Amino acid sequence: MRALGLDLGSRRIGVSVSDSAGTVATPVETLERSAWTSEDHRGIADLVAEWEAEIVVVGLPLSLDGTVGPAARSVLDEATRLTEALPVPVVTHDERLTTVSAQRSLVLQGLAGPARRRVVDQVAAAVILQAWLDAGLPRG
Repeated sequence: MRALGLDLGSRRIGVSVSDSAGTVATPVETLERSAWTSEDHRGIADLVAEWEAEIVVVGLPLSLDGTVGPAARSVLDEATRLTEALPVPVVTHDERLTTVSAQRSLVLQGLAGPARRRVVDQVAAAVILQAWLDAGLPRG
């Protein structure tokens, strides 16, 4: 089962995709947010079709103590709207510290600040998706 992973930010959306067996997540691109969420969702729908994804996994930024704060509420709201805009199931997965993990990985690879900023969102999306794949959670 191919899955699309998303790291929904206020300015950018990191995108990753799994292999067709649903075992390995790979960063693929970063979408710049438009002025309209519906336009962003059309772009995501295009990626779902392009990659033939069967499910979309959205990172949920829970607070460190596991509670749902303002950022997580915002993502939950958008995930609900995505469910209405996409022809596949949308699930959320805990993304605590994924950006930190992505940043560390990129630093270890020797990427400088500007190059790192261009890819950190898609790497974070891959970390989220890989965690979901590894957890073997229900698929929608």
